[in-house]
Amino acid sequence: MSDREELERALRAAVSGDVAFDAQSRALMTMDASNYRRVPDGIVAPRDADDVAAALAVCREHGVPVVPRGGGTSIAGQATGTGVVLDFTRHMTGILELDAQARTARVQPGVVLDDLRREAGAYGLTFGPDPSTHSRCTLGGMIGNNACGSHSVAWGTTADNVVALDALAYGGERLRTDQPLRADLRDLADANLALLRTGFPELPRRISGYALDSLLPERGRDLARALTGSEGTLAVVTEAVVRLVEVPRERVLVVLGYADETAAADAAAGLLAYRPLTMEGMASDLVGGAAARELLPAGGAWLFAEMPGVGEAEALLRAAGADSGAVVTDAAAQRALWRIREDAAGTATRTADGSEAWPGWEDCAVPPARLGAYLRDFRALLGEHGLRGAPYGHFGDGCIHVRIDFDLLGARGIAQFRRFSEQVADLVVAHGGSLSGEHGDGQARAELLPRMYGSEMVALFGRFKDLLDPAGGLNPGMLVRPYGLDTNLRFEVLPREPVDVKFTYPDDGGDFSAAVRRCVGVAKCREPSSASSDAGVMCPSFRATGEERHSTRGRARLLHEMLAGEVVRDGWRSEEVRDALDLCLSCKGCRSDCPVGVDMATYKAEFLHHHYEGRVRPASHYVMGRLPVWLRAVPSFARRPLNALARVRLLAAPVKRLGGIAAERAIPGLAEERFTRWWRRRGGSAAGGGRTVVLWPDTFTEHLSPEAGRAAVRVLEAAGLRVVLPPGDVCCGLTWVSTGQLDHARRVMRRTLERLAPLLAEGLPVVVLEPSCAAALRSDLRELLGDNALSSSVRTFAQALEEYAPDWTPPRLDRPVTGQTHCHQHAVLGDAAERRLRDRAGLTGDLVGGCCGLAGNFGFERGHYEISVACARDRLLPAVRDAAPGAAVLADGFSCRTQLAQLAGVRARHLAELLAEGL
Repeated sequence: MSDREELERALRAAVSGDVAFDAQSRALMTMDASNYRRVPDGIVAPRDADDVAAALAVCREHGVPVVPRGGGTSIAGQATGTGVVLDFTRHMTGILELDAQARTARVQPGVVLDDLRREAGAYGLTFGPDPSTHSRCTLGGMIGNNACGSHSVAWGTTADNVVALDALAYGGERLRTDQPLRADLRDLADANLALLRTGFPELPRRISGYALDSLLPERGRDLARALTGSEGTLAVVTEAVVRLVEVPRERVLVVLGYADETAAADAAAGLLAYRPLTMEGMASDLVGGAAARELLPAGGAWLFAEMPGVGEAEALLRAAGADSGAVVTDAAAQRALWRIREDAAGTATRTADGSEAWPGWEDCAVPPARLGAYLRDFRALLGEHGLRGAPYGHFGDGCIHVRIDFDLLGARGIAQFRRFSEQVADLVVAHGGSLSGEHGDGQARAELLPRMYGSEMVALFGRFKDLLDPAGGLNPGMLVRPYGLDTNLRFEVLPREPVDVKFTYPDDGGDFSAAVRRCVGVAKCREPSSASSDAGVMCPSFRATGEERHSTRGRARLLHEMLAGEVVRDGWRSEEVRDALDLCLSCKGCRSDCPVGVDMATYKAEFLHHHYEGRVRPASHYVMGRLPVWLRAVPSFARRPLNALARVRLLAAPVKRLGGIAAERAIPGLAEERFTRWWRRRGGSAAGGGRTVVLWPDTFTEHLSPEAGRAAVRVLEAAGLRVVLPPGDVCCGLTWVSTGQLDHARRVMRRTLERLAPLLAEGLPVVVLEPSCAAALRSDLRELLGDNALSSSVRTFAQALEEYAPDWTPPRLDRPVTGQTHCHQHAVLGDAAERRLRDRAGLTGDLVGGCCGLAGNFGFERGHYEISVACARDRLLPAVRDAAPGAAVLADGFSCRTQLAQLAGVRARHLAELLAEGL
């Protein structure tokens, strides 16, 4: 038996929680949100403190290091490690007690920050520190890093809000910080009083190193504060008592525009006298898209200042010296603006030209009054090295985040990374700052701590570590005796030559590895539905299972490890990757909702193509993946009897079994008259001389839901447009793409392009009713064939009316609506035109976001039914159930309409159908 097998056996015998040593579980934990990668031996998800103690005892006996881990969003590398990773996100997630009168909460380390804030909010309270990852970061991780967030100017860091900790040392000793300080720790502090009193810079965001000054007698010998920010190197927190603060009754957001970020930085410190709750800054190069920019006042950089009242906000606005500004009182508008700032953590990972940028120097802090001067010097240093980065962050605290376009793939670039890091460390120290102002030192900055503190203080850090962890078993290589900042880089294991792939990956230079590298680990895909009120889609399978392997980040990590070939060793044949991708709905939500634009639907299609190349595929790929072929083969006279036979359970059951279709699913009925047959029988378009548009007869409209097509024709003609259909059968190739049959998808797309060539040559727009088909033509076609002619011609139904019949007035329907925006529409096409059309027609109410769960072939495939239903129950079914009386149910996607019919007994309609009824 190998050492790893023996370790696994011992842990399984000792721990009641989950123990995982398989390749998939290990691969999921090799990285956090940093540049670093280390491969663990195994993962333990403890159920309670006794489990933690048992796991530590086994690891101690086997001489194996231990790394505690929360949400894995750390940017300095301290949430990765060899040995055993303790994953606190599965079981130790409870809020054990909330005392509203004392304003405290007792929590386990795995509780997600937003869960605590939600429960505390019922009493008008909150936990003050709120990093941008608040929807998925854990309290244990925040304690480990001494996390801060945007409200630290008002409520301080995590260390300022920790009352007491209950923790376990690697040696098994229980540490309770509400008891008198241990004698050896007291002696360490008393022997170094002068150094502790003079060796730490005074600034609000001094996170680097150990907070040994907290052990001074005049500071209450506060061990809880000294442990906070120790990055899991001293003890494993099993419980924490944290302080809660009162939420202001009113929150008003002031957004101030300046010429650039240095002007904003110069202004920030002077505005602190107005006691803002927040003072955040960012520049225009981090604003993603025109829609976001329209929400901001004029300027090249902005300060976001949250104030406790309108009067205070207006006073700050008058004193700001800004080029422009706005006071925002509407809660929805405030959320939209804050989303722009929070998404900067992901947006910053790509420069304006699409180049990759990395967190190598992510979150230093200087005194707020020095921030403008520091930024000018920092920009100059970037220029000397020929590097680019976009600073943003907590300007009121002097804390700056920035990702820089280091070349971390080659020796010269890595050498430059080291030189720049050393020089910028000296620059931060020269301005009286801290190397870390929020995310901790980890592997990224611990090596540089002597430049900030000097050798005597760093040696004292080592003595402190040795007193609490003499065996060095907790998170070795972090803070004390650290790994080099240029070792364990996560890129060094990736192939240096581009991988042979089918998609062109135009935004990643055709490099599949670069596409996979897009995931930097900020884990917005782990955001539960309840954490956000926006219409996001990502990531429905994670919301259903809560498992890392079913998140976009988890799947990207597995693809990374597949390319590395160390843990996941079978390449494209990997079962670990296949199993994780199996529950990906290909909703494309990550394409838009992921701040860095990871497109897991495309990666899944690529993987399935190679995985099954030259092999027998699942039955569902032959049945549903080639659905357009089978539907075209059914003659009109056979459709009614086939529908009748499909309703006979004894006959349908074996057909579904052979076809890989879920037994719980009803087979949708075929239309007795195809849409194109109706069109020919009608004699074509009845409209006159308006703009000609090509109506795309997608497979679903043609064979399953022709009523949507007939309604669209009526409305388009009523708007004065002339409708024509393509000559012959056309197909977007969607079903072949979603099942990874990419060679066939390309053939289908090429044939379609040939048939449409005369119409495209005339510059005619192509109106596509089915959002998934429109998205396939807009994105998959371009990324498989490199074609832009058809992709750029595609319009949705509402987009066509708005663009080509701008003077048409839709019928006033004046009724509420509910339903869902199709996930592909949200991710690829956008729904702004649909919203405006609904408003003009008097259709009130918003459609929910998320994914219906059917998602084309996904919800029909055997083994997916339960997840499909769980996704529908997340947002769609509650929205329909709670709709206003008389509300019409809208769903432009055939899958969404089918899911509603089968799970809720509700008939949903395409927007075209609703408008046609009102004509």
